[in-house]
Amino acid sequence: MNARRLRRAFLGLLLLAPASGHAWPLDGYADTGIRRVEGSRLANEGQVRDVRQPPGALLPTSAVDLRLTGHRSLEPPAPDPEFTASVVRLLGSEADRYGIAVLDLTDPQRPRYAEHRGDHQQNVGSVGKLVVAMALFQALADTYPNDTEKRTAVLKNTQVTADAFAHWDHHTIRLFDPATKTLVRRIEQFFRDTPGRELTALFDRTFVEPLTRNGLDVAMLRQGSFLTAEGKQLVSGVGNSYGTARELMRLLLRMEQGRLVDEWSSRQIKRLLYMTERRIRYASSPALADSAVYFKSGSLYDCEPEPGFNCGPYRGNVRNYMNSVVIVESPASGRRLHYAVTLISNVLRKNSAATHQALAADIHRLVEGMHAGAAPAAR
Repeated sequence: MNARRLRRAFLGLLLLAPASGHAWPLDGYADTGIRRVEGSRLANEGQVRDVRQPPGALLPTSAVDLRLTGHRSLEPPAPDPEFTASVVRLLGSEADRYGIAVLDLTDPQRPRYAEHRGDHQQNVGSVGKLVVAMALFQALADTYPNDTEKRTAVLKNTQVTADAFAHWDHHTIRLFDPATKTLVRRIEQFFRDTPGRELTALFDRTFVEPLTRNGLDVAMLRQGSFLTAEGKQLVSGVGNSYGTARELMRLLLRMEQGRLVDEWSSRQIKRLLYMTERRIRYASSPALADSAVYFKSGSLYDCEPEPGFNCGPYRGNVRNYMNSVVIVESPASGRRLHYAVTLISNVLRKNSAATHQALAADIHRLVEGMHAGAAPAAR
C-alpha cells in the first residue's frame, strides 16, 4: 500500500466529514456505517425526535443512481437564447448580481442549456466541498485502483475525530448512537511532523491536481485552501478558492456520466448529495417536495454598520455570496423531469437563502412548462 496515497485519502476524509453530515439515502446505515443516517431513518419512522423527510427524500440507496452513463460524450450545448432569456427574466432587476446555468436533461438526446454570466467567478463557500469529495475518491482510486471493496472499507471503518481541524463554530456535527437512539451535536502528529512546504505541496496534489485529471478547468474552479480556520492555519493553501456556474455544471454533468474519477466514485458522490437531515436554501422550496434533490450550498457574507438596516446571516451589505448546485429528478418516483442548476449570487441586503428558495420554484415551473404533457425520455 502506498502510504502517501493513503494519507491523501485521510486528509480528504478529515475535511469531507462535516460536509457529508446530512447526506446519504435513509437505508444506508448497514452499508456505510454512517450512524446519523440511521438516526434520520428512525426519525422518519417516528422512533426518535428529529427532522422528518419530504416524499422526494425517501428513495432507497439502490434508486439513487447515475442517469447518464450511456451519454458519456455529452457536454452542455450552446446556450439556447429563448431558454436563457426565460431564466434571466426570473432573476429580475438584479440579474447582473447572479451567475447561473440550467441544463435540462429530461431528453438527453436533445438537452437544452441556459446560461447567464456563466464565467463569473466568486468564492463558492461550502460548494467547494464537492472538490474535496472528488479529491478523496481520487486518492482512494489511486490507492486501490481495482478494488472498490477496499475503498468502501476505508470509508466505512475510518473514524475521524471532529477536533478543531474539522469543526468550526458555524456548524454542529451530528453524532447518533444506534444503541441508545440518542443524537448529540458537537491527526495532530502528522501536521506537527510534516514540513509546511511539504504540506502545501500535498494539498496541491490532493485537491487541485484531480480537477485537471477529471477534465475540469482549474482557472474556473479551484479549492485553494482548507475550509476551516484551523485547517488554514495548519496548511498554507495554493491561492484563492473560486468557482463559476459553467464549470460547476460541467462537474455535475461528469458525475451523472460516471466520469468523476470513475463510475463507482461518481455514484458515491451523488449519494453524498442526497439529503437526509433537512433541505435548506434552494432545496427547501416546497415546489421540490416530491422531487429527488441532489444538492450542495455554500454562503459567505460580511456586514458593516448601516443606518436603518439590520445586517445578519445571508443578508450581508458588504458581501452576500450564496451558491447552490442541484440536480432534480421529478417526481422522485417517476423522474419525468431531470435537470441541473448551478447558481451563484451576490445580492446585497436581501435574504439570499430565501431568494434561492424562491428561484428554485420558478425554475422548476419553467422546466415543467417546457415539458408539459411530454412522456419521460428513454434512458
